[in-house]
Amino acid sequence: MKILIDIGHPAHVHYFRNFIRIMEQKGHRFLITARDKDVAHSLLKNYQIPFFTRGKGKDNLFDKFFYMIKADLLLYKLSKNFKPDFFMSFSSPYAAQVAWFFKNPHIAFTDTETATLGNYATIPFSNVVCTPTCFKCDLGEKHICFDSYMELCYLSEKYFKPNPSALDMINIKNGETFTILRFVSWKANHDIGHKGLSMENKIKAVKEFSKFGKVFISSEEKLPDTIKKYQIRIPTDKMHDIIAFASLLYGESATMASECAVLGTPAIYIDNDGRGYTDEQEKNFKLVYNFTESLEDQERSIQKGIDLLSQKLLKKTWDFRRKKMLATKIDPTSFMVWLLENYPDSVRALKNNKDHFKKKVEVC
Repeated sequence: MKILIDIGHPAHVHYFRNFIRIMEQKGHRFLITARDKDVAHSLLKNYQIPFFTRGKGKDNLFDKFFYMIKADLLLYKLSKNFKPDFFMSFSSPYAAQVAWFFKNPHIAFTDTETATLGNYATIPFSNVVCTPTCFKCDLGEKHICFDSYMELCYLSEKYFKPNPSALDMINIKNGETFTILRFVSWKANHDIGHKGLSMENKIKAVKEFSKFGKVFISSEEKLPDTIKKYQIRIPTDKMHDIIAFASLLYGESATMASECAVLGTPAIYIDNDGRGYTDEQEKNFKLVYNFTESLEDQERSIQKGIDLLSQKLLKKTWDFRRKKMLATKIDPTSFMVWLLENYPDSVRALKNNKDHFKKKVEVC
């Protein structure tokens, strides 16, 4: 079987890398295309996954339209030579549209309810759209669900064990209190109309959390001189080791908040729209705290961080909650393997019985 996967974001590398490895061991072949977004290319190189670049992409809607034409043409040319049997992506309109042209199946994954533009450009050209069961929208007859989170594709105990030696890179001892702050650029399609944390409150959060231990900032945007010295500088593949040992994650990234949830690190997530998975992680498991972008909520979110950092046995409490959550979730990578190797019977089985896969594969 030959499979083309399009990567649009660094997180997508993690979503598919174990799937690629397992399927290659089974004799399947891959062609990977990837946008030059943040550290996506360096992650692919680090995991020794060959790929073709499709450039940096565009930020405004007008330029995005012409970029889509360019990206579609690139994937068309590559596909004409590679002749894939399947196309896969995390809601990539380019992979979906080219798959539709060649009359090949496109299997899309998504967990972002606010990615309206991306869904409009992807779902009509896809055969299947897979989301976590906590996804808050109905995507129609092509929509199937799996009871897990995308972050368990790579942070499940089957695939990942945090390495405490990574703490040496930031001069932290195992067990020492420290906080990671994550700020995003707000340039994605689903970020239109969002501004995130005010700079005043970013600076305030650094000041308040520094009273409990060291603070490190991961930011997609350039930082002002007042907090630039806190910017973390580590190899891209070591961030998961770092956040696994952190006392708190505070910021604007839903993905990193969910990563912390599955690793047992308290997380505070700021976004007006929220996500189905971070909502579930708060409501059902008390692993994440969600706040809006209002100035009042920003103030409350900082106070929540102070309250959490003041607690004794914080990490032990979160580890207990994490184990409770993991006991309810399947391995999404195994789900991907089963879905493709048994397609289209796998899709029919899931539509007839949403728990069909659970009966066949052990939970994480």
